[in-house]
Amino acid sequence: MAERSTAAVDVADNSGDEPLTAKAGKATTDGLTKAQDTAEKSAPDTGGERQSTEPAGASPELHSGHKLARRYRLEECVTRLDGFSSWRAVDEKLRRAVGVHLLPADHPRARSVLAAARSAALLGDPRFVQVLDAVEENDLVYVVHEWLPDAVELTALLASGPMDAHDAYQLVSQISQAMAAAHREGLAHLRLTPGAVLRTSSGQYRIRGLAVNAALRGISAERPQRTDTEAIGALLYAALTQRWPYETDAYGLSGLPKGVGLIAPDQVRAGVHRGLSELAMRALINDGATASRQEPPCTTPDELAAAVAEMPRVRPPEPTFTAPPEYQRTTYQQGTYGRPPSVPGAPAPAPVMPPPPLQGRTGKALKWTVAALLIAALGLGSWQVADRLLDGGREGSGTTPTETTTGDGDKAIQPGKPVAIVGARDFDPLGQDKSEKPAGIKNSYDGDPGTFWNTDGYFSSDFGRLKSGVGIILDLGTAQQIGQVDVSFLGGTTAVELRAASADATSQPGALDGFTKVAEGSGEKVALKPGKPLQARYVLIWLTDLPKTSDGNYRGKVSEIEITS
Repeated sequence: MAERSTAAVDVADNSGDEPLTAKAGKATTDGLTKAQDTAEKSAPDTGGERQSTEPAGASPELHSGHKLARRYRLEECVTRLDGFSSWRAVDEKLRRAVGVHLLPADHPRARSVLAAARSAALLGDPRFVQVLDAVEENDLVYVVHEWLPDAVELTALLASGPMDAHDAYQLVSQISQAMAAAHREGLAHLRLTPGAVLRTSSGQYRIRGLAVNAALRGISAERPQRTDTEAIGALLYAALTQRWPYETDAYGLSGLPKGVGLIAPDQVRAGVHRGLSELAMRALINDGATASRQEPPCTTPDELAAAVAEMPRVRPPEPTFTAPPEYQRTTYQQGTYGRPPSVPGAPAPAPVMPPPPLQGRTGKALKWTVAALLIAALGLGSWQVADRLLDGGREGSGTTPTETTTGDGDKAIQPGKPVAIVGARDFDPLGQDKSEKPAGIKNSYDGDPGTFWNTDGYFSSDFGRLKSGVGIILDLGTAQQIGQVDVSFLGGTTAVELRAASADATSQPGALDGFTKVAEGSGEKVALKPGKPLQARYVLIWLTDLPKTSDGNYRGKVSEIEITS
């Protein structure tokens, strides 16, 4: 049962739904179907338990051990509802656990389920539980998807209490960004409940049932972006308060008191982060809430993700350390090691005297050897001091190094001279929104190593396989001689490339191929030296591999950039 509650069966949290066939085509004015409204706001939660509701057209009679396509062996039926069933199965070809949704080929929603599954499979975003196969075969339609036995449902996480501000921030940030990416590809969820959100052992949040869950239940919406945005707001509200933001209980959470309306999370529970509380209200404002500072409502996941990015970064809580035990001297440290235990009335042992100094020829030879070594050391030190003083006199004799000139008589730029950075901007040409934390760019060259610019958080060091890198474009005002660029990072070893636009470029290139790689390196303090003389106005610091941070994400942090000629 514990494994079932954490696996990727995205229809197990039925929350006491009644059959929805008759209601599938009707949407309410706020973008949710009446069936969705009944299921998520009014019905009690089942906590992911197995359902057994027999509709008019029952799902096919299958049993444990049945094989699909001679490959997927059914193990356990997790859900049986409204003509379809969901199973935990084994992919015998790849020897891994999978989840399977099954329904008859003549089911009224079979075509829409197949279409939704194939569209979700094309997205390929690792932030979603992946659809692996969608097949119509032998009067059956089945959808195969990932099974994540090490993941935990948000429902289970909230059962132990509300989240701290940092965890809630990570939840809304990752979920809003993932849903924004899905909607840009024309995909909606429409069933984004606590049971549809999983947290993996690495701290990443993954969403299951994209498009497929709604298709299985016949749910549609006039304004799908608004529907999913409200759902994310409800998840954030529940994470902050451990309460469902409606009057009825659902998903194992108590609802709000009747008659008080939708009140802000920081009025429900003391100590709630004010910015996250306001963000939840902006996402739920469509349902009659009022933001405390009158910000505009967030009606799309894109708007919500942008609002999260504009917030000050919520840092993880400081780790708590237990005080070490009080220091106690051992018998060895007290000088009793090897001595017999004292007996009352026995005479005290005689003190151990140190051995006498060496006598005779051996002692005299040792003394002379030590004296000779001391005299040699003093002589060597005196010679080094005298040599350094003489060199200092030669340096101060008034001679100056020769100043080199170019062929037209102009003085050449001396090496090591600082080059001023007059401006900078974030550079994310391969990302969906073409933006990477622009608000913190100035921190990367403000002369204060305690401030920094950071990237977004990713699932892996290679940017979750979504892009090859992100970076910062530095504007030097005019074409400058560049001898070395020193980049300091926080959080761990970071791989970086130094790229430069052509010396005659009058504007910043908009694509990565507008810059030429001239150096690369990795570490926390990286000195990037071009292999040949370089002049450029626009310089790109291009991060290619990120370190893992304490919150489980991979994130780059640039604390300081210095350029010398």
